[in-house]
Amino acid sequence: MEELVGLHEGSSGKPVTLQELWGPCPRARRSIRGALEWVKERLFRVGEDWYFLMAHGVLMALISYAMNVAIRSVVRGSGIPEVKTILSGVILEDYLDIKNFGAKVAGLSCTLATGSTIFLGKLGPFVHLSVITAAYLGHVRTKIIGESENKTKKMEMLVAGAAVGVATVFAAPFSGVLFSIEVMSSHFSVWDYWRGFFAATCGAFMFRLLAVFNSEQETITSIYKTSFRVDIPFDLPEIFFFVTLGAICGVLSCGYNFCQRSFLFFLKANGFTSKLLATSKPLYTALAALVLASITYPPGVGRFMASRLSMEQHLETLFDNNSWALMTKNSSPSWPAEPDPQNLWLEWCHPQLTVFGTLVFFLVMKFWMLILATTIPIPAGYFLPIFIYGAVIGRLLGEALSVAFPEGIVVGGEVNPIMPGAYALAGAAAFSGAVTHSISTALLVFELTGQMVHALPVLMAVLAANAISQSCQPSFYDGTIIVKKLPYLPWIRGRKIGSYPVTVDHFMNCTLTTLAKDMPLEEVIKVVISTDVTQYPLVETTESQTLVGVVKRNHLVQALQMEPASWAPGQQPCLQDILAGGCPIQPVTLQLSPETSLHETHNLFELLNLQLLFVTSRGRAVGSVTWVELKKAISTLTNPPTPK
Repeated sequence: MEELVGLHEGSSGKPVTLQELWGPCPRARRSIRGALEWVKERLFRVGEDWYFLMAHGVLMALISYAMNVAIRSVVRGSGIPEVKTILSGVILEDYLDIKNFGAKVAGLSCTLATGSTIFLGKLGPFVHLSVITAAYLGHVRTKIIGESENKTKKMEMLVAGAAVGVATVFAAPFSGVLFSIEVMSSHFSVWDYWRGFFAATCGAFMFRLLAVFNSEQETITSIYKTSFRVDIPFDLPEIFFFVTLGAICGVLSCGYNFCQRSFLFFLKANGFTSKLLATSKPLYTALAALVLASITYPPGVGRFMASRLSMEQHLETLFDNNSWALMTKNSSPSWPAEPDPQNLWLEWCHPQLTVFGTLVFFLVMKFWMLILATTIPIPAGYFLPIFIYGAVIGRLLGEALSVAFPEGIVVGGEVNPIMPGAYALAGAAAFSGAVTHSISTALLVFELTGQMVHALPVLMAVLAANAISQSCQPSFYDGTIIVKKLPYLPWIRGRKIGSYPVTVDHFMNCTLTTLAKDMPLEEVIKVVISTDVTQYPLVETTESQTLVGVVKRNHLVQALQMEPASWAPGQQPCLQDILAGGCPIQPVTLQLSPETSLHETHNLFELLNLQLLFVTSRGRAVGSVTWVELKKAISTLTNPPTPK
């Protein structure tokens, strides 16, 4: 043991060793040590578990990202924008590969393990998983039966898979099918209804049946139980407040979609963040998770926004039909040391803030925190967070009305108290529906709660919110498609922008590379080498330009590489000889006329999931139309160039 020789001058009275006394710069060392002790004391004042909780959120986010990139890089994010692109007829390489299934499951499990720290759900990734499974089962089916790959059958399986993904998350088959149609399909065939409903019903039934087998519930019931009045659930004047709530949700959804899309564009345009996301995704994930975990720490700022509750508990408390403001009007309940399972609503009633303060603080903080969370490159769902956010909006309005009308709204001599939980129900449906541009969220809340008593006001709120959001901003998933630069066709409104007078000859691509049957092989080879298109329009002769079919580039290259055995010496071969030798010709079953309107062309592309159509005039091939020409024409109509 080192000999204690005395005390430092001006020290706290602790003896020091001889080595420490004669060490270099003793005063500087004492100052640094004192500063570190002061920092340690201040940091641990809120509790030493802060570090472990923060580390848990960061660690799980990093593990989720690692699982994401372990196999494939296409499994991060929601998955719904990519599925929507695939259902429109675009082929995304390897996105539905069964190898992505394991990475998606592992990454999503780690994301959900973070709980309320990052505040993300599972709907989008689950839809992706369901569509992957549907694609794989469809492939197995064709192998067993011995059929060739059929694009129509494949699309039917994918549509059903998307419906199953939504239905099994919320155990809601009806809204699951409708939501998948609204969000992921611009046109939908009624023929696919029974497939979607059958598969979604089986999935939802099994989901709820497993809860019974696991002794979580006694029988098959709704996920979020409510106790709303059935005899008089709401008074007629409250319809005005429900519509007002829908308008508020519509305006806020426009702001949310705009800010989220703008922030994604900023991350890509900014040099530092774009480089960070391109080369150091784990670092960005850790930094974003660190910020979110620090703010949601319960003994810190998180105590003002019920961060100790899980996402399911958030909904359970928000759908409570009792008025918290009236219950705490004459008394301020103490913030419990641990959440009380019988009174979880107390998490929204901190003594330093009123109920209105915690709800407003939640809305302000979660607005930008949700936007930041959507940029983390991990598998995550974004529907449930905005669903909860809308429920808080409705709860805030409901609490305000319960204070303004403590005895209820008097109608016909009867007094019925305001139920804030009903407004939370309408707010959840209205805001999530406005953000995603869907009406089926109204049905979703009824399937989640098992009650239909507020069907009319909730539907009116959802309609009001969608009327505002759809006229001002693209949906959350469409905005993500735009930011990721995935192939997409924008919506077109013929009456608004005048799409009917615009015809194909105004925007078609007139530069068309055709192959004629009488074209010499030397010229055919030059065309193949100088172009990189996947197919060539085949015309009868160079002079007539009469369209007779389409030749695939790969088939043509294979035919050109074969040694011709029957050509006589000195013979000048032409394309007709190659075609006669077995090179397949595909018929052109659908063509456009130069007089076809832009509106009709747009509907054809979306209805039949087309990528290219040829334009003919009296049988002559005069041009072509692809998504590029359609998007340019719609953009010109929507934002006409300023006249010079």
